[in-house]
Amino acid sequence: MINVHFFPSKRIALYMAKTFLLRSLAVLAGLVLILMTLDLLGESGKILAQPGNGDAQLWHYVSLRIPMLVQRFLPFSVLLGTLITLATLNQNSEIVSMKAAGISAHQIIAPLVLASVGVAAVSFLFNERIVTRAAATLSAWEAVEYGPIPPSTGVSSNVWVRAGDDLVLARQVSGRRENTKLRGITIYERTGSLLTSTIEADSAAPAGGAWRLQNAEIFDVNGNSLRKTPSLVALEGVGTDQFTLASVSADEQDFATLQDSIEELRVAGRRTAALEAGLWHKISGPLSAVLMPLLAAVAAFGLARSGQLFVRAIIGMGLGFAYFVADNFALAMGDFGAYPPLLAAWGPFALFLLIGETVLIRTEE
Repeated sequence: MINVHFFPSKRIALYMAKTFLLRSLAVLAGLVLILMTLDLLGESGKILAQPGNGDAQLWHYVSLRIPMLVQRFLPFSVLLGTLITLATLNQNSEIVSMKAAGISAHQIIAPLVLASVGVAAVSFLFNERIVTRAAATLSAWEAVEYGPIPPSTGVSSNVWVRAGDDLVLARQVSGRRENTKLRGITIYERTGSLLTSTIEADSAAPAGGAWRLQNAEIFDVNGNSLRKTPSLVALEGVGTDQFTLASVSADEQDFATLQDSIEELRVAGRRTAALEAGLWHKISGPLSAVLMPLLAAVAAFGLARSGQLFVRAIIGMGLGFAYFVADNFALAMGDFGAYPPLLAAWGPFALFLLIGETVLIRTEE
């Protein structure tokens, strides 16, 4: 008689969930160790090039970077952990034994899905409490080339602002309102879509509805000429809030703070679609761990002796990686405004949930 309970026996459920979690954590630890080593090899030269930096700063960088690597590669680890778990169970004929006992494909996958829900909840809290702070600190540290971060009400890096046809890049933005300070400014003056001149300045501060640039260099594209001036007034009509509000990063703020920032931008008449997609992705991103057992389930079923186990594992891996590609593509389309925020954040999740469930139902047939 077929088992009508949603989960298999308690012992089987605990065995499968424990195996799945341990293997996912092992894969995550291995990935983070390898990627952190490669990352540190690339960045250690820049960190140590700053006078006064040493081993302590290298370890500080590691402490900031590891949470971000965990956030990014946790879903990959769950996918690979699921594939290893199910492929091993299939290879050892444990799946066949479960099916012979009347346990359905959904019941076999159910303990892994439940464990994935727990992983998603822990991931969300980890991202909110640790990753956002690490990302904000690392971004500010990178903006000063791993030197001492100047005390301010907040330092943001690489802020782009549009002023009519012109584009403005401020490599550092600190302070608020009349105390806003810009460092490393580049202004791309355009007529329509054609670049006419560029202005580079060391710093800038508000000056009566405009900005006073210090130590500016003006390059005329048409005349191919360069001139320097110690002081220049530019960016008339560009307010301080365009730099301070434009510096909002979804990766550097928790869910509640980002909601408030989006509301401030909306009141200021600014476009918020990309940030709204990032807001909803703070939920759909961790929940992607729940999809991985469904997408990798194809590796669990079918006779291992048929020689198709490796092919099934590759198919499961392909489905998982296809989800990550679709997720990144949807977020990019959301940034461009081609997709509405909810579709950009939840569209790939809903699509691959249906694909995974379809594969599982066909497996049971």
